[in-house]
Amino acid sequence: MRPPADPARINVQSTIDVNYWCQTFNCTETRLRNAVLAVGPLAADVQAYLNR
Repeated sequence: MRPPADPARINVQSTIDVNYWCQTFNCTETRLRNAVLAVGPLAADVQAYLNR
């Protein structure tokens, strides 16, 4: 698994990023995309959102 170009941000336009973050957060692509829409692209914010 290739890490994203920017490990602090989630680029939902990049298949590599989406696959990486779905595996990292153990979530579906839909859940990841909804989290990014809700809180923005910062990985820390998305992780907090998914963990609540």
